[in-house]
Amino acid sequence: MTNPQQQHVSRTGTRIDSNRARELALRITSWPSETGTPGEAGFADQLHELLSELAYFRTHPEDLRLVESHGEPLTRNVVALVRGTGKRTLVMAGHFDTVSTDNYHELKPLACDSLRLKEALIDTLSARDDRSEQEERALQDLRSGDFLPGRGLLDMKSGIAVAIACLENFAADPDRQGNLMLVATPDEERESRGMRSLRDALPNLTSTLNIDIAAGINLDVTSDQGDGSEGRAVYAGTIGKLLPFALVIGCSSHASYPFEGVSAQAMAAGILARLEGNASLADRDENDISPPPICLEAKDLRDGYEVTTPERFWIAFNWLYHAMPADDLFARFAQEVLSGATEAVDRFASQSAKYGRLVGRSAGATPGRPRLLTFKELRALAKQVCGEGFDALYAAEETSLGAIDNPLVFTRQLTEWLVGIARLSGPAIVIGFAGLHYPSSHLRLDEPNDRALHQAIEKARVGLGNDPDRSLVWKPHFQGISDMSFLGLTASGSQVVSDNTPISRLIDRPPENALRFPAVNLGPWGREFHQKFERVHEPYAFEVLPDLVSEIARTFLADNSQGN
Repeated sequence: MTNPQQQHVSRTGTRIDSNRARELALRITSWPSETGTPGEAGFADQLHELLSELAYFRTHPEDLRLVESHGEPLTRNVVALVRGTGKRTLVMAGHFDTVSTDNYHELKPLACDSLRLKEALIDTLSARDDRSEQEERALQDLRSGDFLPGRGLLDMKSGIAVAIACLENFAADPDRQGNLMLVATPDEERESRGMRSLRDALPNLTSTLNIDIAAGINLDVTSDQGDGSEGRAVYAGTIGKLLPFALVIGCSSHASYPFEGVSAQAMAAGILARLEGNASLADRDENDISPPPICLEAKDLRDGYEVTTPERFWIAFNWLYHAMPADDLFARFAQEVLSGATEAVDRFASQSAKYGRLVGRSAGATPGRPRLLTFKELRALAKQVCGEGFDALYAAEETSLGAIDNPLVFTRQLTEWLVGIARLSGPAIVIGFAGLHYPSSHLRLDEPNDRALHQAIEKARVGLGNDPDRSLVWKPHFQGISDMSFLGLTASGSQVVSDNTPISRLIDRPPENALRFPAVNLGPWGREFHQKFERVHEPYAFEVLPDLVSEIARTFLADNSQGN
């Protein structure tokens, strides 16, 4: 009977050294790289220097590149290519930015020093008798020796370390077929500007390098609060995300005479009741069911106290999908928003009539039916009112608000400004999108490279055997928002989304020659990423995953049926 520890052996006859993968992960985790900080901007140079130490790149420095991304100071993408034979190439992808370390509080100085942080967390948690269930679980995990903490170690520098170890192993094989590439990108945690800039650069880059990218593996993290059987997963695609908003405009009134107007708050409540967690709105098909829409923000837009009903109310939703076209989602959103607002106004009018009968006189005029405008329609109305020079005025206003980091705040203020220009009165609702559109993706088994990638993964998965600590499961869609939405996906997006997104930088415009190739997610698992007890499961991340990815790559690259 085959020993499970011997099943993923490379064609060179050597397994990837788990200590080497671990050492790489600890080293790059020690480089702080919070999104938007100088650490993120400098990380690419540090990673480039590390890769330059590898034997292959000392001999072939031309295959190690830095590709400009965005920002000030400028961030860059890292591209590392190990050549074998032919042009057929598999790309491994990972982001190197992390979320803030602020939630480590007094342990913040140790947030990126995994080994010292582990000791400090164990000491801190052990000294307390009032540990929460979450803290008790974290303490047990850290004491077990199977988990390592650290900001970014799980999300997702362990994945990058796995890719580097795979590059080294591939380069050591004199009979290697095809080419293996690592791309490491910034800014996944905010707007995926790193991966989007790399996507835009890939057509020219691959032409210069004389390679054809046939498939990709994203090495992002999955979470599992159990034994890892759910975390050891390969995802055949990724979920999509849209961030629809509604700016509700009512007719304010004195609180003593409420029926002389109609409250934006009441209309927003009707909208929220129609959408919040509505299971019937969950996108579904024969393969998967996405979560229903959930409200991310709802607020009255007044700054101070008044005995007046609110005139404007803002509400924004997170809506995940995987099969529904974005245009259909927006149409469904518009339908639910208008129905919710109309029902609220009708209820209010009914109560006005009842109150009028109680007091023996009319309580107020019957409010008009709510008017629904898309952001595109609002902009056209404002342009009509403003006349010549509107486009320059809009660009100037957008620029003046550009320092606002929160896309919800930015979108709301820009839309409110436009409502004022258009002189729009209530009752009315303006709808649009307040964030970047993350398209969904999935393997298409009727496509040759998609099918070849699926077969290579399935072969490796079966090779793991029945060992319960090493099994790998297929899942249809990666549930986290990630760079997978832009890795090998040529979809230009929806014109409806572009037309109704107020912030121009959040409108994704891939080049017409963008590369299309299949991609899956296969990464480490752990618990509580983005949180204080973020921790990676070491045995899988460093002992199993590197050989698994390496074997998949070799099998896929050895498939010469595509002639590249």
